[in-house]
Formats: sequence, C-alpha cells, structure tokens
Amino acid sequence: MPRRVRLPGADELFRATATATPQAAAPSEPEEPGSASGRVRHDEKMTIYVTSAELLAVEQARLKLRGELGKNVDRGRLVRAALALALADLDEHGIDSELAQRLTDQ
Repeated sequence: MPRRVRLPGADELFRATATATPQAAAPSEPEEPGSASGRVRHDEKMTIYVTSAELLAVEQARLKLRGELGKNVDRGRLVRAALALALADLDEHGIDSELAQRLTDQ
C-alpha cells in the first residue's frame, strides 16, 4: 500500500489569515527639500561602494555623534543626513556648491 501525503490546496495556502484588513499607510507629506528623512520606512534602496577609509570615516563620525552628542545614529541615517546637506547646498549655490566643486576636482 503506497503512502501518500495529502498536501493543502491553493485555497488553503493563500487564504486570508487576518480577520480585519490592515489600513493602508497614509501617504507621507512631501518632504521639504534638503531635509533628511530620519527614522521612517523607506521604500527605495540604493547601494553604494566605499573605500575602507571612507567606511572608517563614517564609523568614526557615527561614534563621535554618539560620544559627544549622545545621539545613537545608524550609518544609513548619517548618510541620508549628509546627502540632504549636499543636495541643499547644490540647490542653493548651484555650480559654486561644495558638491559641484568636489565633483569637478576629480
């Protein structure tokens, strides 16, 4: 006599498990240009590659913020804040911004 295992059907596998439907997250208000997003859910991801020295500098900045200001900041938040500053400077000063100058010096 062959042993046959009964597997659940698609209806059983994909049935609704919650009794109430979760409310959709309200769309966030448009961010002010030049402001870092802080601790919110982020829908997009961007991967960057850095040198060992750059990563060490980010870690040292993170530790400095924690030590001197008492702010425990993760690397992502630190990078988002720095990016917001650089983009605000670019928006305000254009080609005379620090960002534009660093990119043209390379």
